[in-house]
Amino acid sequence: MMIRCCLSRSGFLLCMGLCVFILLLQNLFGSDSREGFSPEIKECGYYPGELCTALFQSKPAALGIGNLCQVARRPSRGARPMRLRAPTNCSTMIRELRFITKPLSEEEAAFPLAYILTIHHKLDMFVKLLSAIYAPQNLYCVHIDQKSPKDFIQAVQELAGCFGNIFIPSRQENVVYAGFSRLQADINCMEELSRSDTKWRYVINLCGQDFPIKTNREIIQYLKTSWKGRNLTPGVVQPPHMKYRTNVSYKVFQDQETSYIYPTATLKSGPPRNLTLYFGTAYYSLTRDFVQFVLSDLRAKDLLEWSKDTYSPDEHYWVTLNRLRDAPGSTPDAQWEGNIRAVKWKDQEGSVHSGCYGHYVRDICIYGLGDLQWLASSPHLFANKFDSDTYPLVTDCLERSYRLKVLKAAEVPTEPHWYYQDDYLTASEHHWGI
Repeated sequence: MMIRCCLSRSGFLLCMGLCVFILLLQNLFGSDSREGFSPEIKECGYYPGELCTALFQSKPAALGIGNLCQVARRPSRGARPMRLRAPTNCSTMIRELRFITKPLSEEEAAFPLAYILTIHHKLDMFVKLLSAIYAPQNLYCVHIDQKSPKDFIQAVQELAGCFGNIFIPSRQENVVYAGFSRLQADINCMEELSRSDTKWRYVINLCGQDFPIKTNREIIQYLKTSWKGRNLTPGVVQPPHMKYRTNVSYKVFQDQETSYIYPTATLKSGPPRNLTLYFGTAYYSLTRDFVQFVLSDLRAKDLLEWSKDTYSPDEHYWVTLNRLRDAPGSTPDAQWEGNIRAVKWKDQEGSVHSGCYGHYVRDICIYGLGDLQWLASSPHLFANKFDSDTYPLVTDCLERSYRLKVLKAAEVPTEPHWYYQDDYLTASEHHWGI
């Protein structure tokens, strides 16, 4: 009832005042230490389902209330980040983090997927992502950047240790932005995934600030009906303005403070074996047969070696190999088609999207509350980027609505701990569906 009052014109100012009061209390007492698992949200004392519903509809009053409450939710300066409890009690953690522990349909059980997750910080966001995409029939390779804080690495290792289908590859890379190490991290995971007894059909790679828009079953149906055993690697022949990435040799600078790659004056020879170089997204969905091809074909190995001193090689490697006509599941004539990831690029503002309601980092939108409606209507499988520290209500609303959508379509009896407590009590009445 209170949220309905606040969404009315007469109650808006009163609710804004209440949120400001709560914000002051947060700042005075620093109550959000983020010590345990992701907490239940009670933004400004309202039932979160109704507020999230209004936010997905972009109601102005809800956006005003949500932004004030979101500021109140942010960790105070000096607050400790989320951590997993020690010693780890796996059964308790699986329940409290709401991991779904059985296949929700026969179709999903018969079509396991593999995931490669490359992460380096923000444990809370990683846990949200993993618990959303987790299914017991799937396989998950989690690559942790060697530069990550020790407590972050330990927490992820403890979490992975509670599951038989989540593993950390034996070889870890010190990942440098736009460097070869990012591509090598995927290769490391693929080598171990290829040896798995799990008969996964496709592998999908994600980063720690991604979140699913489509459910596991919707992803499977999209791959089965729209792609039918083909690989998704959106991209085109390398355009002239991207040739700087591969025309000269790049080197890595690294010390204890920072790391980056920089161009040298050394010109590179053309791609090996007269390969036509393509440019595209670093994110993909690849068949198991194609992964075996990447790990064994001489052209793939030569291109990998040639790519070691290029800029952001993961943005040419996968798409170039997938345009070879004899590669398994290849799409030689494809261009940018394939709904892998929804991204709001700054240079596409006014054409592909109307603007970013959060803020841009490296010309990519970190989603704010005003972006929820756009995300809800997106045809893509995943979206990037999210920051649960800066915009906590965005990720809270997304994970709640996503979980209800997943459970509503389940063909098996659901468990109470798969829901948020208040959602379980009203699951038959509330469904916000992305």
